[in-house]
Amino acid sequence: MTDTAVEILLVEDNPNDVKLALHAFKSNNLANHVRVVRDGAEALELIFGTDRYDKCPCHPKVILLDLKLPYVDGIEVLHRLKADERTRQIPVVVLTSSREEPDIQKCYQLGVNSYIVKPVDFDQFTKAVREVGMYWLLLNQRPQ
Repeated sequence: MTDTAVEILLVEDNPNDVKLALHAFKSNNLANHVRVVRDGAEALELIFGTDRYDKCPCHPKVILLDLKLPYVDGIEVLHRLKADERTRQIPVVVLTSSREEPDIQKCYQLGVNSYIVKPVDFDQFTKAVREVGMYWLLLNQRPQ
């Protein structure tokens, strides 16, 4: 798989949430090409084609972004994505456990496309991920 074939970029450091999200995508046949990175620094390197992903930028159809990440937090990742002309139009969905109003406000100020608080229940989490995937991959129309 080439990085340009990535449909969903999941930026998540919690292995259980990664496992649940991948299960939801697979069981609903939503995406053949899901890429998982576990920290904000790696997400930026992959998207912009720098450092370990030198000259191989990734432009997924949607980015699912946790806020509480090692090295570079999700708000900084969002800021850099929405500030750059090359990545501004990639839909970013924050999928986080934070219900903090300042986090929600900051994400929308930076241009997040959607902010979803992770349900703690397994079935609800799976349903939320499935619905996010269905909307952003199947229903949403992006400019070419």
